[in-house]
Amino acid sequence: MISCQFSLYPLGVDNLGPTIDAALAQMRGLGLDMDVGPMSTQVTGETAQVFEGLRSAFDTVARDGHVVMTVTFSNACPI
Repeated sequence: MISCQFSLYPLGVDNLGPTIDAALAQMRGLGLDMDVGPMSTQVTGETAQVFEGLRSAFDTVARDGHVVMTVTFSNACPI
């Protein structure tokens, strides 16, 4: 079990919402437990599932334009 915190930054768009919503929908479709905040999203799950969710979310939004994703992983939070 791991947890991570990630943020997406779509570049060159006026409205960030649709891009971020598409990434979150992709991750929800994989059944990941997420806590969406105003600046970042926390995800908890099995290691392979979390990595797959992040990869899938990034691939989904990167098809439509440039995007930056920052991620912090932990296998100790929460204990």
